Amino acid sequence: MRLLSLILALAPILSFSQPITVGPGGDFPTLEAAASSISAGDTVLVFDGTYSDGTQFLEELHGTAVAPIVIKSETLHGAVFEGGSEAIHLIDCSHLILDGFRIREQTGNGINIDDGGDYTTPAHHIEVRNCLFEDIDAGGNNDFLKLSGLDFFLVQNCSFINGADGSGVDMVGCHNGLIEGCYFEDAGSSGIQAKGGSQFVLIRGNVFRDIDQRAINIGGSTDLEFFRPPLPDPITEAFEAADIDVFCNVFTGSWSPIAYVGCVRARVRHNTLYMPENWVLRILQETTEPGFLPCSDNEFSNNIVYLGADLTEVNIGPDTDAASFTFSNNLWFNESSGAWSPGLPVADVGQIIADPQFVDPWMDFALLPTSPAIGAGKVFAEPDTDFNGQSFLNPPSIGAIEGGEGPSAVDGRSSEVGFRVFPNPAKDFLYIQGAPGDLEFELINSAGEVLGVYQGRVIPVGHLPKAVYFLQAGGRVQMVVIE
Repeated sequence: MRLLSLILALAPILSFSQPITVGPGGDFPTLEAAASSISAGDTVLVFDGTYSDGTQFLEELHGTAVAPIVIKSETLHGAVFEGGSEAIHLIDCSHLILDGFRIREQTGNGINIDDGGDYTTPAHHIEVRNCLFEDIDAGGNNDFLKLSGLDFFLVQNCSFINGADGSGVDMVGCHNGLIEGCYFEDAGSSGIQAKGGSQFVLIRGNVFRDIDQRAINIGGSTDLEFFRPPLPDPITEAFEAADIDVFCNVFTGSWSPIAYVGCVRARVRHNTLYMPENWVLRILQETTEPGFLPCSDNEFSNNIVYLGADLTEVNIGPDTDAASFTFSNNLWFNESSGAWSPGLPVADVGQIIADPQFVDPWMDFALLPTSPAIGAGKVFAEPDTDFNGQSFLNPPSIGAIEGGEGPSAVDGRSSEVGFRVFPNPAKDFLYIQGAPGDLEFELINSAGEVLGVYQGRVIPVGHLPKAVYFLQAGGRVQMVVIE
């Protein structure tokens, strides 16, 4: 199965590290200066501080499966790459991890990872974890995280806030990747884009808020010379994207949460789409050269769609095969109209039209016990866990969050409960992912004083002074920053 094989390919790997320090008082003043001294198994620790030295080019750095290269911030978001055209540019690297950086105010892309232009030797096994991307300082098609010719990759627990006309994560010809647990807010024209021959990418458990155009663009429009692998001559059965899975994400606002654009075999399942602004989803064909497959054979199942007003639910463009799509077991609701049903290109088998009964719209999309979405989903082998890491029941709830009573996916693993917090830094609210809904969280200041005890997955913090705090729950403590 796609999901299982992808997770196994990206399973955590051990690092046998030789420390190298970067920054004032370190072994090297900049990352680029340290590059020639970095070998497989090394850990490169970048001291806290602001780095405005321009693009840090790191070329042909190769770890191994058992000894990756780890480049990490001294503390979470303490090493800040500010300004310049790009922060970090990895060229033809492999088995390398970037962890914990703050990337801001670049005029080009934030972080750029590519294959050096040699499409026969892709970059591979790259991980970007726990990074904060914000305030890109450009007005054109610029991306926070640009990936070109990258195979076997992970983007995890990152935030992308206040972008330009590009994307939060832009993939051109990328394969076998996982993007999970990330937060996208006003991140650009698209939050995530996969095009140029991208295939086998799982987009799971992310939050998208107020994306300018397409929150997730499955496909797109790519100049032919940039496809990876290169297109055959003559072109036959080509696609912008294929086998992309969009599972258990939450969308609020956005012009159109989902766009299928020149893609095939994409599966959009168990998502919650709240208050889209213009379309729920789009079916388009932007690359129309001979030999390209029409946008076709895609799926939209077990999703909750909550509308605040009448709109065109599905925008269908020319040169597509919308009749080949599959719609099943979606729950639709339009709070402005009682006698209403969505206009779809094919029948939505098992469709429900009813109020999903969220705990707190805009903030907490868990389902009340009386929700008609509970137990109404179609049974699939994938995904088997929801947005919060809880196992889907059989039959599952519709939407991103399982609402029925059953064992949590974390039950029985250990007494320590894992969770993540986003956005981090935060201004108004902290959102909790990956913990049971009844878990209690203690919010603690730097003096060790407990400021409050909270239950649920949303914690208000807008009243707190700007500072570093700690959340404690289930045997785990996580640092959070309030700005």
